[in-house]
Amino acid sequence: MRNFLISILMGTILMACSDYKANDNKSIETILPANSLNMDTITLGAGCFWCVEAIFQNIKGVESVTSGYSGGAVPNPSYKAICSGTTGHAEVIQVVYDPAEVSLTTILEVFWQTHDPTTLNRQGADAGTQYRSAIFYHTEEQQEVATTIFNRLDDAGAFSAPIVTEITAFTNFFPAEDYHQDYFNQNGSQPYCRAIISPKVNKFKEAFQDVLK
Repeated sequence: MRNFLISILMGTILMACSDYKANDNKSIETILPANSLNMDTITLGAGCFWCVEAIFQNIKGVESVTSGYSGGAVPNPSYKAICSGTTGHAEVIQVVYDPAEVSLTTILEVFWQTHDPTTLNRQGADAGTQYRSAIFYHTEEQQEVATTIFNRLDDAGAFSAPIVTEITAFTNFFPAEDYHQDYFNQNGSQPYCRAIISPKVNKFKEAFQDVLK
């Protein structure tokens, strides 16, 4: 599965760079910046943020991963409010990464392959809009790359059903409560971590050995 996605993504990113350069007279480096002095940030929702955080913490070039809430209208929402599904927020991680060490393409490859982007407002047993698949882009370049990859994956039938990932401009991010941060590393012996998170992390590490720290 990963080899199939890689072939699609490599062709996609070249097309995205070409199209963006043609339309806006900007270089490939504008879409995939390689200045190690500057960190990039992207915000991703892929279900329970405990699971997503545990995966992205292992990627080489990722400087920090913070669990939180994005996409809603209520300021400073609590976890209890989020779980009600009434605030409009998604559980997300905010990823700060060095584009000189890890490309946006790789970040999105991991994102799309480590959750089910075809189930609307659901990941496994977790149901509700707070668990939706979502990319909150911080720049037009991120939007260009994410949208192009989305379309190419969907057109190629990379998944068994249409992708429903929301691609939306970033507007806000509220860090989750302290006990949610670094959850898997701090609570690895908990039943949920052993039964749900650990198998996902192990599967990710097996498939993405070349991007691990």
